[in-house]
Amino acid sequence: MSKNVRVRFAPSPTGPLHIGGVRTALFNYLFAKKHSGAFVLRIEDTDQNRYVEGAEQYIVDALNWCGIPFDEGPGKNEKFGPYRQSERKHLYKQYADKLIEDGKAYYAFDTSEELDKHRKDHEAKGKTFIYNWHNRERGRLVNSLVLSEEETKAKLGAGEDYVVRFKSPQDKTLNLKDIIRGEITIDTNVLDDKILFKSDGMPTYHLANIVDDHLMEISHVIRGEEWLPSLALHQLLYDAFGWKAPQFAHLPLILKPTGKGKLSKRDGDKMGFPVFPLEYVAPDGSVSRGYREDGYFSEAVINFLAFLGWNPGTEQEIFNLDQLVSEFDLKRVNKAGARFDPDKTKWFNHHYMQEQLDLELAKEFKASHDTLEQIDINYIALVVGLVKERATFVDDFWDLSHFFFEAPEGYNEKAAKKAWKEDTDELMRELVSVIEGTEAFSAESLSVAIKDWITFKEIGFGKVMMPLRLALVGALKGPDVFDIMFMIGRDETIKRIKIAIESF
Repeated sequence: MSKNVRVRFAPSPTGPLHIGGVRTALFNYLFAKKHSGAFVLRIEDTDQNRYVEGAEQYIVDALNWCGIPFDEGPGKNEKFGPYRQSERKHLYKQYADKLIEDGKAYYAFDTSEELDKHRKDHEAKGKTFIYNWHNRERGRLVNSLVLSEEETKAKLGAGEDYVVRFKSPQDKTLNLKDIIRGEITIDTNVLDDKILFKSDGMPTYHLANIVDDHLMEISHVIRGEEWLPSLALHQLLYDAFGWKAPQFAHLPLILKPTGKGKLSKRDGDKMGFPVFPLEYVAPDGSVSRGYREDGYFSEAVINFLAFLGWNPGTEQEIFNLDQLVSEFDLKRVNKAGARFDPDKTKWFNHHYMQEQLDLELAKEFKASHDTLEQIDINYIALVVGLVKERATFVDDFWDLSHFFFEAPEGYNEKAAKKAWKEDTDELMRELVSVIEGTEAFSAESLSVAIKDWITFKEIGFGKVMMPLRLALVGALKGPDVFDIMFMIGRDETIKRIKIAIESF
């Protein structure tokens, strides 16, 4: 690309970062790294009424956990700083004033009550009220386009509340371009005169967004589909200032698993999955689940998010972050919404479970269970290696492996009826003798000795192996029975078999 690539992720600190926001951050990150560019974090906190303490740190922590840290942002490489809009508000008024001076914007003094009256009057006539070229200069609205210069100055001097509105052009056709959606044509007559600045000294998103993107030399704006209706205004603002606009790409919505509409926290609560990367404790004390705390690996979260709207054009589904950077292309992002699939997210997590080091998983497993406090970590790691193929989360380990650490307290009733027959007691007593006579107590030697004995006895393997597994595990489940015997040891193996004989 001819220009240095600079992209930005610009969330508002109004609460936890939704997984859709993480997807937007990810696509910005991948695009920046693909083109050796910069990934900028800008905190858009102009709406101080909705500001939530701790939300900014949550955003930073979430990006770091996901492995997509920003290159520039609050407290980091601040060459275009500050990166919080509330700390940049001194900049915006001069740009609002410039638009007024150039006849591209105007002061409006209409009260909310007056505007509400106009809306209701239009509704009664079956019309929709739009503040724009159609009515802004007819005298019914109070703005600097109809007031004299002296009247306008008097109102400003008296401290009356005002807003600065953009003067949308009349009878023009805008030809816009979006990397993902292609050519877009807009008739400016349908646009309203958006508010850019308020008398409290704070800009609206529209003005601050454009000014900051220009001053921070943002080359590409990659953002959610919900901002597509604002594209015309933003392009017009760039034109009004005489600035070159960045290239735009509007990402598709992330849709509910079932039904219509975009994914929400309510969907997660209803169907039992998180919609936030990290657990979030709200100011009122309520707790929202997070992917990290629910046991997901960050690599799995990044992998499944990448496929919400993008595809590589091949059958490959497993991509680490470096591979995603290498393959990512905005032209392969879909226009249509991407349906969220909770089961697919688990599929990804299961895959990344297999790639984790057994020792690291063992440390996490041990920390989560008091029963394992005195157990050697290397033993736990061996157990993890035997069961993780069946696991999706570390929380699954105990159910899959508890019999490696403690003897069964009972036996599955259905399994017992299937496995323990009239002659099983005698077979198990003979089996104890075989185990006692096996010199080298290893999984391999036990396998050879017991299978040879079964063959010699000319009985079916199930007549021995099922009750043996039941005695060791308490159910007909678990990894290779010879691995279980080796891990718990000769004495514990024999002890469990004898207890089972007495129990039936």
